[in-house]
Amino acid sequence: MKYTITHRTLYHYSSGVALCHNQAWLLPREASWQCCRPSRITIQPRPALSVERQDFFGNRVLYFAIQDIHQRLEVTLVTEVQVLDTRPFGPSSPSMAWEQAGKMLREDPDPEIIEARLFVLASPFVSLHPTFREYAEPSFPPERPLLEAVADLNRRINQEFTYDPHFTTTATPLGEVLSERRGVCQDFAHLGIACLRALGLAARYVSGYLETIPPPGQPRLVGADASHAWLAVYVPGTGWAEF
Repeated sequence: MKYTITHRTLYHYSSGVALCHNQAWLLPREASWQCCRPSRITIQPRPALSVERQDFFGNRVLYFAIQDIHQRLEVTLVTEVQVLDTRPFGPSSPSMAWEQAGKMLREDPDPEIIEARLFVLASPFVSLHPTFREYAEPSFPPERPLLEAVADLNRRINQEFTYDPHFTTTATPLGEVLSERRGVCQDFAHLGIACLRALGLAARYVSGYLETIPPPGQPRLVGADASHAWLAVYVPGTGWAEF
């Protein structure tokens, strides 16, 4: 399936801005099931400097600086992506017990597994507080297959939390999301990651787009598709499974 994506970000400032520095994580990345065509990013006003680089995790990042006074900033990405039906496995695939996955992450010297250990650690948005482990434990009884356990955790978050776009900001502590059972997709993805890392498993944050399927007989509406956030868990010896 081929997709043409237009992602437009617009900022209006209350007063003129003389200088701004920005980093944009907008460019799609290659995967075994995803082929990326050349992308185009247009920026208004035109930046004085624009440089693309790759971050530590392999994401494509565009740095740009605007040095003219402006009250409006518009960043538009146009890209084409081909998604192949060749993902190695998914949430319903068979997998090893979750304890075995954690043991391999701690002890196996395989370079790929060593690299995945980075995703067991705490990060600025994900702490390893014991409350996250406590929330996750009902989904992780002894010897339960890893992907089955993660799917159950994912189901519980979906059923027990309320989607509330007015409850959180980027500064809302994850513990508050857990205690109040409210948030948005970014919060729920970070919550799932915190739960998995608290159990010694490798999990990472993924952002992308959801294709909106219109009701039968209705036309597809341009602009109806939404950006989204979800998580991926690492299965040693196999790779990353997304939820």
